[in-house]
Amino acid sequence: MILRLAPNRSCLSFIKRTMSNSKALVIGINLKQSKEDDKRKDIELSSCAKELNEKSNGALLKAINSAFCDKLSSGKARLLFDANVEDYCAIAVTALDTTKWDNLDGINADHEAVRIAASSGVKALQSLKLNDIYVDDLGCGKSAAEGSILASFKFQPYKSKKTDIPTIHAVKECDGWKKGAILANAQNFCKVLMDTPANLMTPTLFCEMVKEKFNGLANVDIQVHDAEWAKKEKMNLYLSVTSGSSEPPKFLEITYTGDSSSPQDLAALVGKGITFDSGGISLKPSSKMDQMRGDMGGAANVVSTLWAIASLKVPINVKAFTPLCENMPGNYATKPGDVFFGRNGKSVCIDNTDAEGRLILADALSYASDFKPRFILDVATLTGAVRVALGDCVTAIFSNSDPLWESIQSAGKETGDRVWRMPLYSHYTSQLTDHDAYDLNNLGKGKGAGSCVAAAFLREFVPKNTPWMHADIAGVMCETSDQSYVGTGSAMTGRPVRTLIEFLIRESKK
Repeated sequence: MILRLAPNRSCLSFIKRTMSNSKALVIGINLKQSKEDDKRKDIELSSCAKELNEKSNGALLKAINSAFCDKLSSGKARLLFDANVEDYCAIAVTALDTTKWDNLDGINADHEAVRIAASSGVKALQSLKLNDIYVDDLGCGKSAAEGSILASFKFQPYKSKKTDIPTIHAVKECDGWKKGAILANAQNFCKVLMDTPANLMTPTLFCEMVKEKFNGLANVDIQVHDAEWAKKEKMNLYLSVTSGSSEPPKFLEITYTGDSSSPQDLAALVGKGITFDSGGISLKPSSKMDQMRGDMGGAANVVSTLWAIASLKVPINVKAFTPLCENMPGNYATKPGDVFFGRNGKSVCIDNTDAEGRLILADALSYASDFKPRFILDVATLTGAVRVALGDCVTAIFSNSDPLWESIQSAGKETGDRVWRMPLYSHYTSQLTDHDAYDLNNLGKGKGAGSCVAAAFLREFVPKNTPWMHADIAGVMCETSDQSYVGTGSAMTGRPVRTLIEFLIRESKK
């Protein structure tokens, strides 16, 4: 017999008590617009659901139709109990619906629907404290793994009473599922780095956690440089930011050699690593300043991306550069109006110490350029202005290379973590360089377009003939509303790490 969960609190409490440590299943159904009735949607079982339906002699489909066929919708799951199908104590039936997107959304609707459906099924079972969950591939094993593992994650290392995190399995494991699991785990690692409180994620501790994460991976070399090394490299812009903090800066350099036949042919990733951003002397408002623990989201994305690339053994060579430090208003902090020379020799007047990310990236971009990479991609929670411009559902991309843009746009469409190209006009550059006393100001003279001006600043530290792309991820750092499977609220999202991974995989094939 197949039963639907009754909306009764005592019943729910009983089920929670008796189902702990039990085996559960997520299966999917496709909702198709009925050809006979515009107001009705027909049900099409996934391959796994079809097998279960056959084993139950059609009882599964009959129960779905009689119990809640008209109540199933995208992102929702309904629970069945006593199904007598194998040894599953509970089955979450989740709907895949691709009708909410069209061509203008720039997304692979089939795969995004799988992520949403898988996540809703897992969440429904997780709410009953079931900790052994098997998931149907729902038509795409990679997307099912991503949605399931991302949805089940909880950041709770400092809670005395932790919520059990279920173990997620594939009903039928495939290469796609394995890849999706690595991508999801990379994003969850990125979340951990970004969400850890700043006193427990200093530059030094960041490096230690990354080294531990990479332990055992082949073809990876990790170097941690200190302030003395940065002085020798003439990274004065980077050091100007860290001067107000008692925490020593660390410049993390990771090399992954996935193609030993041409080790000099490499891609460069640069990630902004401000482990806490108070704004410095140009102090930020206190409201939501705690979110600035995630201002090293660029660095977190870069190292998490490289971990996944190394785990997947992608045949590409990558060097990752992450300048790490705090931006604090200590006794030796940079004062508005101070001038420093960057690693590439250009002088910069710092009018606002809260525009610090571009300063540490400038020296890192200059250093990365010395390795003559085939392209440079920098990633940073750089400007609040990008959220004003694009909202919370997309990463802003600035690039001097059409092929790079097209590649990452295609990657974002596949992963569901989309990107949008922004202008790199010389107009924005002139707002930074039109000064008599120094080469650049870290703020533009004009009003608005803060993200575009910041990107124009970075462009001044990349050699003209080097293909380069800048990703401003501040809009998707936290409090996003478009991806139910990555969580909501003030928790960090770890975005857009899966898009960066997919981008590098595509570049490895060129």
